[in-house]
Amino acid sequence: MSPYLRLGVNIDHVATVRNARGSGYPDPVRAALLAAEAGADGITAHLREDRRHITDDDIARLVAELTVPLNLEMAATDEMLGIALRHRPHAVCIVPEKREERTTEGGLDAAGLHNVLAPMVAALSANGSRVSLFIEPEARQIEAAVRLRAPVVELHTGRYCELEGEAQAAELRRIADAAALAAKNGLEPHAGHGLTFDNVVPIAAIPQLAELNIGHFLVGEAIFDGLGPVVRHMRALMDEAR
Repeated sequence: MSPYLRLGVNIDHVATVRNARGSGYPDPVRAALLAAEAGADGITAHLREDRRHITDDDIARLVAELTVPLNLEMAATDEMLGIALRHRPHAVCIVPEKREERTTEGGLDAAGLHNVLAPMVAALSANGSRVSLFIEPEARQIEAAVRLRAPVVELHTGRYCELEGEAQAAELRRIADAAALAAKNGLEPHAGHGLTFDNVVPIAAIPQLAELNIGHFLVGEAIFDGLGPVVRHMRALMDEAR
């Protein structure tokens, strides 16, 4: 069991609000610093191909100004690989990406993309970044991550968050089984996508999980209660689950 569950705060949608007006505010880097002050153990930012929220300048500033680790989410493209190699963030999470999607839809097919991912994982690891693969909670994908020598997998919790009742309980068991399998195979399991105050506790209680990455919900709640209090409340719920 991982005794302490880390909280990574995704600040993408602070940048979404900024970009809606083409102004310089609200500043996602300021949000990242506030989140860290409130108890976030790391900051996640997804640099998309179309730069719809986080920009290249945001990444450069986060690398320069953060006092907690930066987790750069990116698609498996040559452009993003070059950016990650240049900035050398603490962690790089490779995610699937479609231009037309509103948010990440499902996990990366690590098994089917082995030949694409293998040189990227090797290059990023050699450059000093800890590589994570954002995958569905499936044995096939975990086994692929082992073959790719990625030290971390992030299990997609989106389906769990959308379900209710027994269907949700079944998906929770699937995530728990995947986390146990990942840990048994020497991987560090993380989880994220769609988590809220109402559904985070059962996920946080999975003993093998070492980190949760949460963003959209926290940014949304911050409109009403402020980012610091919202991050502290999520931190408290996660701590209580352990």
